[in-house]
Amino acid sequence: MKNYVIIAIAVLLMSASCAKEKTGDSGKKSFREIQDEKPVYVKALKMEETDFNYDLLSNGTVSAMRKADLKFETDGVVSKIYVKNGMFVKQGQLIAELDRFKLEHSMIEADGAREKAYLELQDVLISQGYSLKDSANVPPNVMKIAKIRSGYMEGANNLRIARHNLEKGSLRAPFSGAIANLNTKVYNNAGSETFCTVVDNRTPEVVFKILESEISLIRLNDKVQVSPFSSPERKVQGQVSEINPVIDANGMVQVKATVSNPNNTFYDGMNVQVKLQRLLGKRIVVPKSALLLRTNRKVIFTLKHGKAIWNYVETAQENSDSYVVTDGIHAGDSVICDGNLNLAHESPVIVNK
Repeated sequence: MKNYVIIAIAVLLMSASCAKEKTGDSGKKSFREIQDEKPVYVKALKMEETDFNYDLLSNGTVSAMRKADLKFETDGVVSKIYVKNGMFVKQGQLIAELDRFKLEHSMIEADGAREKAYLELQDVLISQGYSLKDSANVPPNVMKIAKIRSGYMEGANNLRIARHNLEKGSLRAPFSGAIANLNTKVYNNAGSETFCTVVDNRTPEVVFKILESEISLIRLNDKVQVSPFSSPERKVQGQVSEINPVIDANGMVQVKATVSNPNNTFYDGMNVQVKLQRLLGKRIVVPKSALLLRTNRKVIFTLKHGKAIWNYVETAQENSDSYVVTDGIHAGDSVICDGNLNLAHESPVIVNK
């Protein structure tokens, strides 16, 4: 029995010794893995205060500087059309005409009625002891009553209306521009609907909105860059022409900018992107590639003694390629801006020059 106890104790001692030896090997192995961690090649940028251009980006819509819907003021059949959609017309150029027969006949009738009323006016004045040849001696109140009784005043008004209708039977461009929305054909009735639209696209306006917090960053005559969504490579310069001093229900402010359009690149109603740059002065500026999100917080790695140091930071404005850092790093720090995606705190790094 005693021999069995001795054997059991010996087995327990051997097991404990083996376990201790395995634990020791594992610890050494883990230590060796940490010691043998390969450094990561990174690129770093030394921080210094530099001028920062704030990019204000917005989406807008092109609106013609001048736009007029033209219609005939009198009813009639369209007899001639001299233009088509897209055609450029000059101010006063003839666009279309109505059939003139009825209009001219109405004017002839009105002119005849006025002549008849003129004779009646003479008879009324003679009955009052006056003559039209000596109209300067006729009292104004007497002349007025005579014109009403004779129908001369009504006849003169009807002639004026008939002459106006004949003149307006010809549709002319109120200003220089392009013809749009022309759908009526010859021999159709003009009706009361819009016949066509004249659009002046030479210096269109771009209407866009900015946030309430961005009001201080924009001023009249600021330069803007505008490009169509359909052709972003086509960029033209413009300047802010109007800032509406009202904030809407969504906290937005409407702004207008005028742009040149020599090649007719922009059309009324076109959707465009608007970019404005504002110089904010000296700031700590980092490339966007330097900033990471870890546990929903902004992190930038700095270089110190061959290791990557984890820094929580706060940012303010941004533009297309940079952030302004307000807290967390300082001028003189070396910020890792490339090769930082898989870094951890105090990871060994080598600056790739």
